[in-house]
Amino acid sequence: MPQLEVALVTCRTLRQGSQIETNRYTKDYADVAAVCFMNPDDMAELGVKEGSHVKVTTEAGSVVVKVSAYKGNPRGLAFIPLGPWANAVIPTRTRSTGMPFFKDLKAVIEPTDEPILSVEEMVARNAGKKPLKIPVEYLMSPADFKGEGVFESHICTICGCDCDDLVLEVKGGIITSIKNACARSLAKFKSYASERVKTPLIRVGGELKPVSYEEAIAKAAEILVNARYPLLFGWSESSNEATRLGVRLAELVGGVIDCLATFCHGPTVMGIQQFGIVTSTLGNIRDNADLMVFWGCNPPASHPRHFVRYSALSKGSKIKGRAERKIIVVDVRETEASRVADMFIKIKPGTDYELLTALLMVVKGLEIEDEEVAGVPRETIVKMADMMMSAKFGVLFYGLGLTATSARNRNIEAAIRLVQTLNDWTLFSLNAMRGHYNVAGNNQVFSWLTGYPYAIDLSRGYPRYNPGVTSTIDLLARGEVDAAMIVASDPGAHFPAQTLKHLAKIPLIVIDPKWSLIASLADVYIPTKMVGVDAEGSCYRMDNVILRAKKALETDGLMDDVELLEKIIEKVKEVKSHAT
Repeated sequence: MPQLEVALVTCRTLRQGSQIETNRYTKDYADVAAVCFMNPDDMAELGVKEGSHVKVTTEAGSVVVKVSAYKGNPRGLAFIPLGPWANAVIPTRTRSTGMPFFKDLKAVIEPTDEPILSVEEMVARNAGKKPLKIPVEYLMSPADFKGEGVFESHICTICGCDCDDLVLEVKGGIITSIKNACARSLAKFKSYASERVKTPLIRVGGELKPVSYEEAIAKAAEILVNARYPLLFGWSESSNEATRLGVRLAELVGGVIDCLATFCHGPTVMGIQQFGIVTSTLGNIRDNADLMVFWGCNPPASHPRHFVRYSALSKGSKIKGRAERKIIVVDVRETEASRVADMFIKIKPGTDYELLTALLMVVKGLEIEDEEVAGVPRETIVKMADMMMSAKFGVLFYGLGLTATSARNRNIEAAIRLVQTLNDWTLFSLNAMRGHYNVAGNNQVFSWLTGYPYAIDLSRGYPRYNPGVTSTIDLLARGEVDAAMIVASDPGAHFPAQTLKHLAKIPLIVIDPKWSLIASLADVYIPTKMVGVDAEGSCYRMDNVILRAKKALETDGLMDDVELLEKIIEKVKEVKSHAT
């Protein structure tokens, strides 16, 4: 059989991001996530056609997906959307950052007649444990919600943009109209009742048993107290108030508390700790930035309203729109963002550090001797540097294409040094494209309370922080934690298979408004209200501006994260006092 060696990247797509908000247990999810996008010429070399099956193999394992042509890929590069199929081939090495190899991964692709596994089959294979079926008999329906009215300036609790201009109209407990929402936001608010569970559940003999909140809380407290070294992970889709309680709970049980930053912008935090940062609010950027650089990110797919609300296409008080600003996109492949750029720079995978360093040399007045750096001609690098130095106010937005490639935090350090040096010439800002709506809030709250932003070990009674040692992926890969509580996150859709296998072996508590892929592996599942839908809470936008998410609906019988965590803390204290 013919084979092709490629550089493999994983990434968000708009369809994948929208579908995961709607229903993960359908063929529709597999259709948008079990896909390998390849250059048409690479497909021709392999002898595969659109929709045929290919096997993708890396050092971590193999997975079968369908192939789809994408002209924006250079030859020798392929990408798979985030999800259980991508997780099967992601290794757990993190280079002491907590970040697995989601980008810049060597892979071999070959044609195959093997079938594509379903969502349930992929979770079972990745976890090494049969997942429980979605509890249809305990699911909520729109009839379980109450509410009336028009809710203006409503915050969208999806991505780090935290757009606060949504208008929801509610009639008879049903959201009948949603204005100013992106595709992902529409999917979330239209499916607010989908996969919502109305009662806590406990695994008994391989089956789900409905229990009261009191029973579920008691079981969760028992698991946490009896654990030698528990992990409390998630938080990025919950409120600051819940995160604060999570830190208190981790302290009580002597565990590790971590959030999704550990494998998205953990390298960002490490770079900032080393060199500081020059940054700005999104409002200031919208009003004043006449040059925007998007490096290793594709906002139309990951943050759909970022362009129109805050950046490339937005209208500000001084900059009136796209015609008055320049756009530069740096990426390994053509994207939706590159199509609106004045300058698109396609770099070789894994060479961001070299290009950032070359730009810094030009800004400092040094000469580049090589004809090209990172696959980019010298004259193009000089032109880009000149555009950045000539801007009245510039901003460099960056995403996982910078944090997850080979150099990790060193990439961020290089970007920080570049922006700091540019401020000798003009005004320039560096802004991370944070993924989940409150992952920035997790870092803020963790830092207030412990002095550290993520991967915090409280097992000795005081906080310790050592990415690569106390970070979630590393702890699970080494099999060190002996119990886990997952709050408002779905490792079943995001974690490499090896780490999921360990989660499936230990007592597992899942707290989430929706039934998720990780919930199907849980020993205790506790449903809660959803912030921005039927619960309220504060959060931090990606630029660290604090906002208050309000609710539009009411539900009876469900606790929110704050109430639930308070009760778990009380029960943990009670169990510990009896033990002593």
